[in-house]
Amino acid sequence: MNKKQLTYLIAAVFLVFSCHTKPGKISQKMNRHPVLQPDYAEVIIPANIAPLNFCVEEPGDRFFVEVKGKTGAMTVSSNDGTFRFPGKKWKKLLEQNLTHTLNYTVYIEREGEWLQFESFSQKVAADRVDPFLYYRLLHPGYESWTEISIVQRNLESFKERTVVENNVLDQNCVNCHAFNQQNPEDFMLHVRGSHGGTYFLEGENLVNVNLKTEGNENGATYPRWHPSGRYVAFSSNKVVQQFHSSASKKIEVSDLNSKLVLYDRERNEMMDINVQNSGQFMDTYPEWSPDGRYLYFCRAEQIGKEYDYRDIQYDLYRVEFHPETRKTGVAEPVFKASEVNKSVSFPRIAPDGNSLVFTFHDYGCFPIWHKEADLYSINLVDFEVEKLPVNSDFTESYHSWSSNGRWLLFSSKRGDGLSARPYMAHVSETGELGKPFILPQKDPRFYERFVKTFNIPEFSTSAVSFSPGKLRKTANSQPVQAQWTNQ
Repeated sequence: MNKKQLTYLIAAVFLVFSCHTKPGKISQKMNRHPVLQPDYAEVIIPANIAPLNFCVEEPGDRFFVEVKGKTGAMTVSSNDGTFRFPGKKWKKLLEQNLTHTLNYTVYIEREGEWLQFESFSQKVAADRVDPFLYYRLLHPGYESWTEISIVQRNLESFKERTVVENNVLDQNCVNCHAFNQQNPEDFMLHVRGSHGGTYFLEGENLVNVNLKTEGNENGATYPRWHPSGRYVAFSSNKVVQQFHSSASKKIEVSDLNSKLVLYDRERNEMMDINVQNSGQFMDTYPEWSPDGRYLYFCRAEQIGKEYDYRDIQYDLYRVEFHPETRKTGVAEPVFKASEVNKSVSFPRIAPDGNSLVFTFHDYGCFPIWHKEADLYSINLVDFEVEKLPVNSDFTESYHSWSSNGRWLLFSSKRGDGLSARPYMAHVSETGELGKPFILPQKDPRFYERFVKTFNIPEFSTSAVSFSPGKLRKTANSQPVQAQWTNQ
């Protein structure tokens, strides 16, 4: 057989194969959508998102899907109901259909007959999402420091890179990474243990700073960058953990006392943030307004020696801040959750400064094991509070905004009630939220076998620049000691 004959044979085989995978005469039209896993039906998606691969959870011998936009189309066949869309074709189809709808029609062959399901759609938003996502991967029990990593995911593809692996740091605990308004040039993370400290990325270099000083015995915990990049606000917490035998709630974390502190990177100084009534309240979870003029935080009454952690409830407060002098105004309540027997955590303000999303739950300040924890928003113009439509019957928490304010990212345990997964939802110009969808994976059955939890998901406009080797080198160097000041 010569080369030309071989080419014809391959083409013929391909033609026969293609004919057998495409649907023939339709025997029955189903008056419902097919069951999908993950459920990507009727969602609004970014114009630059990776392919939303899915499985059709219906019995069949062969499967076929046709995707049509206002311009362009794509077809994919499958023998087991698993659909992986070619990256280049997917990207082209999205770019051709900005602000338009993609319609999916699924066909299934059973015993020689083809069934056609009711079509479902996805709208392609013109709003792009920040191209990178960072999250901490760890086992959902939180009892152990083994196998903790901070991972960078390219949202425009399925490429992942481990930025921080705690094996490089002798199994120390790696936690609380934070960006300044999704900008990786202002990036920091905490490390606890023998290489403990707060690691700041400064240009191409990492710097380990010891923020624990004589005036701040509890150290620095939950961070938020001031928009200027000069300051970082922290809560300084003394916490206790309670471990439960209940399958629905493994751990409870409570503050014994906490306060807000400020790190001035320019002067290498730590200081208290004056929010009045020191010692009477526990203040935690700072959050800056986008203009840097207000600091929002969560506040509860200081507990005594005898307390029930279920009675600790946090309200949302704010205080005016003057960056030029580091002075603050008078703390004022924004939302008194305790008046409705509830508690707030994780305040996060939209980039336009008009709304704030928080986690709303029964008590305490660590709601990631609270099944009742939901996301609520407060309008910072009229201070109206509403429950967001993205919630499920399981825990929602650890939310953040894209840099353009058009995508809300959050963790949800709606899959199995145990492991948190990253979901995102579109936010319209008028504040309406679309149906949330899970972070797409190359293998659509990825979440069925992956047991780790996605912790503190954060958008980023570009990739961080340091390597594991640079982190190791910094960890073995002498840390910079911050100085305490009362001014």
